[in-house]
Amino acid sequence: MSHTKNILLLGSKSPSRKKLLEEAKIPFICIEQDVDETKCDWALPLEQVVKNIALYKMQHLIMPHGQQGDISFVLTADTLSQDHEGSINGKPVDRDDAVRMIKSARNGSRLVTAFCLDKKICIDGAWQIEKRVVRNEQSVYEFIIPDRWIDIYLNNSIGLAASNAIAIEEFGAQFLKVMQGSFSTIVGLPMFQLREALEELEFFSF
Repeated sequence: MSHTKNILLLGSKSPSRKKLLEEAKIPFICIEQDVDETKCDWALPLEQVVKNIALYKMQHLIMPHGQQGDISFVLTADTLSQDHEGSINGKPVDRDDAVRMIKSARNGSRLVTAFCLDKKICIDGAWQIEKRVVRNEQSVYEFIIPDRWIDIYLNNSIGLAASNAIAIEEFGAQFLKVMQGSFSTIVGLPMFQLREALEELEFFSF
């Protein structure tokens, strides 16, 4: 039996998630997905929307070819924010949308990151779920960028590619006023909970 133990298959293009995994020294390779997030029901509560998208991404991954008995560990995730008016925001569609989100975030935002972690086994040419862990993690934050700083922030951060246009790492750290919850959850992947899930699925070997 062959396997990809200790190599995580990551169904995400997020540079922030990649960096978190690299910093945690969790080996991974990226795989493609064919997913349209707009097909999910965004009228549900925030936690459910994020969870559904993470699961939807898992369903639409383009998995590599496997041989009988192969084992793979596969991860998908999603991050969404909800502003003080109750609007759920993902990544901005353009710069104007990013500016709108940034200004709204001054009044505080609630953020949820969900991940789906599968241990899959290849049986008769198809990948079957042997065990699955799904987690939701919440953080609340105030991210305050004065008007005169918005363009500078967008030019020096990954805000245009981040949920709610908020990138609290690196250049953006100077605008994070208050945070309740996990830093990595806001960045895009709750690392403490992910490590626990990887241990539960017996990903690590020492």
